[in-house]
Amino acid sequence: MYQHSGKTTDKLIAEEGEITGTPNKREHDVLVSVGEQITISKLSMCLQKLGYDAISYTGWQIPILTNSVFGNARIQNIYIERIKEELENRKIVIVAGFQGIDKDLNITTLGRGGSDTTAVAIAASLGADRCDIYTDVDGVYSADPRIVRDVKKIDKISYDEMLELASLGAKVLHNRCVEIGEKYNIPIYVKSTFEKESRGTLVTTKNYLEDLCISGVAKEDNIARISLIGKKNKIGRIYNVFKLLANNNINVDIIVQAFGEHITKDISFTIKEKDLKETLEILHEHANEFDIQEIKSWEGMSKVSIVGIGITNNPGVAATLFEVLYENNINMHMISTSEIKISVLVNSNVAEIALNALHEKFITKSEEIC
Repeated sequence: MYQHSGKTTDKLIAEEGEITGTPNKREHDVLVSVGEQITISKLSMCLQKLGYDAISYTGWQIPILTNSVFGNARIQNIYIERIKEELENRKIVIVAGFQGIDKDLNITTLGRGGSDTTAVAIAASLGADRCDIYTDVDGVYSADPRIVRDVKKIDKISYDEMLELASLGAKVLHNRCVEIGEKYNIPIYVKSTFEKESRGTLVTTKNYLEDLCISGVAKEDNIARISLIGKKNKIGRIYNVFKLLANNNINVDIIVQAFGEHITKDISFTIKEKDLKETLEILHEHANEFDIQEIKSWEGMSKVSIVGIGITNNPGVAATLFEVLYENNINMHMISTSEIKISVLVNSNVAEIALNALHEKFITKSEEIC
């Protein structure tokens, strides 16, 4: 069992901002890891008061070993001996989510939503039959009910679809927890903490027929777009650009390449807005080395997506999506597709309009939901 400590973390980040606008990443992780530590100790005390034998552990006490990417660390191993010993002694074990420790004994954090990842990773390490995630919603919906009308709750969804929705902005589950669930075949049951009688959503293996089945729509905000203009078309230049960004732990999402005149090509890609300043500094520093004539950037972008099995085998889906955006006078800046999703980059001020329009077309007016 675990509990989010988002409000405490937000308070700590606000206090951090009063000190510096560019905190040291290691010290940032030391600070924000405190929220979960407060939560687990209080929860343990509450259970003990009710007569249950409970004990709490931080990530470093287990330990949960991660890499050293502060703020977005990935779990490498969980030493479950202490957890198993306490369980064998009939104790309720409460483990802090969101945090771990690297090989140099530095405290690390897994990124926002990392408590989900911790929970599923522990379940996988213990060989559990299922991992239950109790949250403030009673399951996974076809869209965010706070901004979309007439949403539908999904009783059962595949790992792949949930992974896409989580990666594309749906905030119910952390995408990395879904990856672990699929890899180790751990079903994840999402359920409300407050509504005991409500049925949740089961994320598991799910078989489909070949019919189109749209599960949901999602929106991810705070996206920035970067274009590298007039890059010489030489083998290895693109590789060098994205290798440099990867070495600096900058995640790149949508990538579009277009050939221009005089044997040059333009490349556009998206990143998180929070990484824009650092990314531009890196690119400008190496612009001559990579033969980049001009670097342009735009903020205030959102990625709007539809997710569902069968998209790739239904050519009319993309046309319908483009038609909906056209009817709502919404311009697309970039497009990305996969076997089960179509994403478009739009201005953030029209993203909610796009999300509602696509949900109405593909889900509200559809005969059934997956």
